[in-house]
Amino acid sequence: MDFGPWLARQLRQSGLTQADLGDRIGMTRAAVSAWITGRATPRAETVAKIAEALGTDLGTIHTRTSDTLSGLPITWYHRPGYADGGRDFGNAAAFAFEADVEVLAREATQNSLDERLDRNQPVRVRYTLHELSGEALARFREEIRWDELLPHYQAAASQEQKVGRVIAAGLRDMYERDRLVLLRVDDYNASGLTGDDYETGRFAAVVRRQLDSHKSVSGAGGSYGLGKATLWATSRLGLVLINSTLSEPHEGRTERRLIGRLDLPWREVDGRPCAGPAWFGRPDPDADSTDVARSWWADEEKVARLHLTRESDEPGTSFLIVGAHDVASLVDPDLEKLGVEDDDSVHRMHKRLVQALGRNFWAAMTVGETRRPLLEASVRTLRNGAEIIEEERVDPRAEQPARTRALQAFLDGTTVERLTESGQVAMASVTLDVPPPTGRKEKVEHRAVLLVTEADDVGKPNQVVMMRGNRMTVRTARVGELPVGTNPFHAVLLAGHAAGEEAPGADEAEALLRTSEPPEHNKWGQTEELRMLYSPSAYRRIAKLTTDTNRAVRDLVAVPRVKQSKGSERLRKKLTLGGKRALRPVGPPALPTLEELDAFVDENGAWCVTGEVRIPSGGDASRPTPVAKLDVRSGPRPVLGWSDLVGVHNCEVVDGSIHFVPGARKATFRGTTDVSTHPVKAVFTGLIVEIGTDKAGQA
Repeated sequence: MDFGPWLARQLRQSGLTQADLGDRIGMTRAAVSAWITGRATPRAETVAKIAEALGTDLGTIHTRTSDTLSGLPITWYHRPGYADGGRDFGNAAAFAFEADVEVLAREATQNSLDERLDRNQPVRVRYTLHELSGEALARFREEIRWDELLPHYQAAASQEQKVGRVIAAGLRDMYERDRLVLLRVDDYNASGLTGDDYETGRFAAVVRRQLDSHKSVSGAGGSYGLGKATLWATSRLGLVLINSTLSEPHEGRTERRLIGRLDLPWREVDGRPCAGPAWFGRPDPDADSTDVARSWWADEEKVARLHLTRESDEPGTSFLIVGAHDVASLVDPDLEKLGVEDDDSVHRMHKRLVQALGRNFWAAMTVGETRRPLLEASVRTLRNGAEIIEEERVDPRAEQPARTRALQAFLDGTTVERLTESGQVAMASVTLDVPPPTGRKEKVEHRAVLLVTEADDVGKPNQVVMMRGNRMTVRTARVGELPVGTNPFHAVLLAGHAAGEEAPGADEAEALLRTSEPPEHNKWGQTEELRMLYSPSAYRRIAKLTTDTNRAVRDLVAVPRVKQSKGSERLRKKLTLGGKRALRPVGPPALPTLEELDAFVDENGAWCVTGEVRIPSGGDASRPTPVAKLDVRSGPRPVLGWSDLVGVHNCEVVDGSIHFVPGARKATFRGTTDVSTHPVKAVFTGLIVEIGTDKAGQA
């Protein structure tokens, strides 16, 4: 920082006027004013007097990379209670999402992607879990001035509202188990929290405001300004510390801009009502109230003590979630063998973070022969500064091998029109007619890219993954009405900028699809913003995109029918034995057969089955009964009950049996198993569906 602005800043923080400094060093106020405005510079002997007056050393004045030690102390500022008596018992934005590390990884990484600085390089995101205990925990609490915070936490924890109960659980976990989990999210090659503490900018949007998205990049994922709330929602203590390296200087500096924000419900401490949020920073001498805290430029030692040290001076931001927890329970036999039973264990959270990054951002991490990835992500875990799980780079080829192969083929231009060999990727285009926004007349035609490849990996096949912009997975849906004999496959739909920056109508498609996403960004459909910006029927264009995509998938995966020669069949019919036409052998009528079966496990842990039953030509129209059984290696297969069994096409289900409509030879039924009859969770088993008949036979 130049000497003049730096000196003016130190005077404000010290509560000194230009005249006060002049009196202390034996100079006039006009001389001090000339230094501050840059019209003059002090002599060396005068600089020494200035250092003494400010209570600092010559090195600090010459480098001017930090504030003087005589500056106002770092402290907590708690927003006073509302003058009209209003009370907020928590940040409503935090309730839009679950306190789930998978949700955190999705939202935080999406925000980092949106802030990618050099568009020719990937943004690098690293998640660090750090469990503190004993002396390390005590030192950290001292750094964040825990003794000042404790009365506020105790007041908040005594309340019966949800936020109060969460805070109480966080305090119990820390004190009874003597541990605190920190989760740090670092990004590099990102913009950083630029801008003023209070005025419009990235810093104010994240630290000071709610529902301020401040996304200007075309193709950005976020649009509601809610995603940042997942950082505070993941903290049982509602506390996040921030260290940002700026891509644009603020106050002449870029490195180690620190601030902390605490989200608590309304509370009363020592007779003083507090509205909710609090900030950890330096008192702002320019604010109307001297209690108001603003960001400050920290030295390297302070940053290290707060566990916020960044690995380089590359622009970006580090968010430290204090008291991180995960509400989602993960049944993991591998971890249970290691004796890990706690849902909030850092081992479990580490694994869930890796899985979440791979599931949601495999496409953004995929590379081509000449294309860099949009994202690089990794997870590491520490305990009291020592690494207990080494840094694990998320590899899309390991997490989503078949889909990654499909996207690589598109990036490298090696797709084919039809799948004829193993490992190939077929490509087709699907048209999205983008309606004009309100006030415009012409619609735009956008051609999304559809990729299909065989499912030669683990996971649920026969699904299509849809994405746009920065290639974050938005929607995953099963493709229905597949032809009999279809080989398992994976499909990927690239829309908007994901189809290519030069794709016709990409900008218009991005704008439409972005407005059709809810805060979770997990589907495309009707939203209030879509209705306001487009015609009321705009969502039908998006629904048609899904329908056309499924139709295109079925066309790409359909097994070509082999044409059979009819001449041999006609000749066979004319053959005779002993001068007579051959008679058709007489035997028992053929029983109904199960021609097609599709099944998946729903969110309740039940098997959902759709099957097609056919009565062969000349077969017996016995009423078939679907029977669900678990696939076991030995012994009898356990029979599962049905919680729901209905006819879908050409049939109805009566007392568990399928009744065909007169003249029908094929019928489709749908069933859902009764979870209470499952001896083992469905996710750990296979399923066999048999067709029994009312004549004690089986088809």
